[in-house]
Amino acid sequence: MKFHKPNFWQTNNLISISLLPISIVVKFLTFCKKKLTRKFKFKIKVICVGNIYIGGTGKTPLSIFLAHELSLLGKKPVIVKKFYKEHRDEHDLISEKFSNLILNKNRFNAIEDSIQNKFDTVIMDDGFQDYKIEKDLSILCFNQNQLIGNGKVFPAGPLREDLSSIKNAQIIIINGEKNLSFEEKLIKLNNKISIFYTLYKPRNIDEFKNKKLFAVAGIGNPDNFFKLIVDNKLVIEKKLAFPDHYPFRKSEILNIINEAKEKNLQVLVTEKDYYRIQKFGFKEVKFLKVDVEIKNKDKFLKKIISIYEKNI
Repeated sequence: MKFHKPNFWQTNNLISISLLPISIVVKFLTFCKKKLTRKFKFKIKVICVGNIYIGGTGKTPLSIFLAHELSLLGKKPVIVKKFYKEHRDEHDLISEKFSNLILNKNRFNAIEDSIQNKFDTVIMDDGFQDYKIEKDLSILCFNQNQLIGNGKVFPAGPLREDLSSIKNAQIIIINGEKNLSFEEKLIKLNNKISIFYTLYKPRNIDEFKNKKLFAVAGIGNPDNFFKLIVDNKLVIEKKLAFPDHYPFRKSEILNIINEAKEKNLQVLVTEKDYYRIQKFGFKEVKFLKVDVEIKNKDKFLKKIISIYEKNI
């Protein structure tokens, strides 16, 4: 689904209110699906890294981080992702950073493949709304810049399902600074939830200091990328946003490069975008290399490891 997220998703307004009847239908259908779907328990630990906000919450970076950490702890994890042809960028990004990846149009089959290949842990990148799969642990990701928007379910707002669905999660990850009011809202709905914060740390920031940038992003929330650049004291002279997973054409990238040359700018894209652009071979396009850091990492990992103490 390639589209720019509408601005009205961030506030309560006439457009969102007018769409509420459709959102009520969506909520009802989701309720029915949850009730009617038969859950299946696998003979492997299943950790879901999901969201309820549509796109752009950092599921993939966290999945990769978690896979590396579990490997260091002696586990044999595999990242499982539902296959979408247009999501090749994410597939390539994961494969570059972590060798164990299983793609399948059906997550159920992908988990069966994981068992056959002798893995002991499945990390599902997305899939919180895949109700047929019983998870040993569910992590929901949010970004401080959007959180839950106007709090309404699609199409009146940006939520896949109502915020009350956090009752089915054990961990909340917020990318950004501490937000006590949002924490209180979450705890009221689930007083057993554990809340952690992550930050994105650019590794190659020095490469772009003292340069004026032409920032380009085709991700779920492009403004998050632009804000990350500015927060790291880099200068954006021009920015250009595209829909998530946008299939860049060679001519489009060439136009961006030519404009950048005319204005003496450095083209800078997200790492995910770079995996869609690199096939064109333009050396003028650079990307920001970003690592995930989690606060209270030991406590977070202790919560993750606790699932292995339970009987499968």
